[in-house]
Amino acid sequence: MEEIVKNTQDQVLGRVHSIETFGSVDGPGVRFVIFLQGCNMRCKYCHNPDTWNPKGAYKVEQKEWVHPRELSADELLRQALRYKTYWGKEGGITVSGGEALLQIDFVLELFTKAKALGINTCLDTSANPYRAEEPFYSKWEALMGVTDLVMLDLKHIDPEGHKALTAQDNGNILAAARDISQRGVAMWIRHVLVPGITTDEGQLHRLREFIDTLSTVERVEVLPYHTLGTFKWKELGIAYQLEGVKPPVEDEVNLARKILGAK
Repeated sequence: MEEIVKNTQDQVLGRVHSIETFGSVDGPGVRFVIFLQGCNMRCKYCHNPDTWNPKGAYKVEQKEWVHPRELSADELLRQALRYKTYWGKEGGITVSGGEALLQIDFVLELFTKAKALGINTCLDTSANPYRAEEPFYSKWEALMGVTDLVMLDLKHIDPEGHKALTAQDNGNILAAARDISQRGVAMWIRHVLVPGITTDEGQLHRLREFIDTLSTVERVEVLPYHTLGTFKWKELGIAYQLEGVKPPVEDEVNLARKILGAK
């Protein structure tokens, strides 16, 4: 087994919500997926509201809050490498959330060490923490240098619509997409299709126009809204704001995929 690259300084610990050892939808190939704790977005359809709190993870099974596991890059890489034989040529490590960029110091250390071991790295993000200013930006630049693929969630192209859906603006998110493209880093764009919110043909065409300005988009995915995570909202005592909204019908999904050029 490959030797883990050692850091002589104290390592940054990542607050980890959970791990999936054989991820098949979080990047190319088979992935070792690390879900980090903490997110500032409040997406109305979020299926993991238990990842919002950066200091605690709600475990539905135990019906209680627990401290997220704090793990080093070396510890996670040791775990990941056990599964390397299953990854094939395309697989590797994906860091997701919550929002991974809230722990950018940890992700940077993890990806730097992963690349030294020849491991493919994928960042799954909404890019909400992105800022073109310090102290964030220099860390972002370094992270992009060791990131093979960014899976970027574009929730809504309209600023007001985005804020209504997520409680956050999207100006910095679109800026992040342009930055990733200018750096030549590969991107997959993801868009959740919610009837009555993100199914408007006009906004879908505007989103397509924006995507077409990006030069490194390899894939666009339309993800139909679902209600599989609503039980977590109830367990957490949070009112689910899309109560009664049904998943999109096939025609809506097909139209969105056609407009966005999705696979």
